[in-house]
Amino acid sequence: MSVALREPWSDLGRQEESAVLGIWLFLGTEVLFFGGLFAGYAVYRMLYTAGFLDGARQTEIVFGSANTAILLTSSFAMALGVRAARAGIARFARACFYVTAALGAVFLVLKGFEYRDDIAKHLVPGPGFAIAQRGAEIFWTLYWLMTLIHAVHVLIGIGAVLRLPIAGRDRDWLTRSPAVEVTGLYWHFVDAIWVILFPLLYLGGRA
Repeated sequence: MSVALREPWSDLGRQEESAVLGIWLFLGTEVLFFGGLFAGYAVYRMLYTAGFLDGARQTEIVFGSANTAILLTSSFAMALGVRAARAGIARFARACFYVTAALGAVFLVLKGFEYRDDIAKHLVPGPGFAIAQRGAEIFWTLYWLMTLIHAVHVLIGIGAVLRLPIAGRDRDWLTRSPAVEVTGLYWHFVDAIWVILFPLLYLGGRA
């Protein structure tokens, strides 16, 4: 029996189908969750257009652009790792997963530096908020909420990705376990959310 097979499934094909269906259902709930945040952003942006544009102009475009490039690169590395694992190239797959996790960690470190600068510029909603334009504080409330939630997802993703090369020391598990594809789908979803967040939070008011 393959080490990748788990109860209660009787064969790897059914196990993989169930795992993939499960992650798509989970990602569907995540789409609904983030969709609610994006809908709230759209409504408030229509109500306070000037404030949202003023708020977006204060975001750190250099950090945002760098993190976008980092996550897109990590998604490429993740895709290579999944393909390599399925092709039986275990050593290369493990290297790709380590690179993916490392890039995710770099993303979080840069995000921490960005948050430090935001705090220094008094861009945390509340007393002493730096922008007087009406609606800018709402923009920054959504900025902190959405980016912090996304950062938590990245952190969870790093843990899930690191599990693959660790558990994948057994070549049979790495090349046949549905955990590889499931983790890849989750990581690509996290990257896709950031691709939406980047123009919403960083590009407004800069045209």
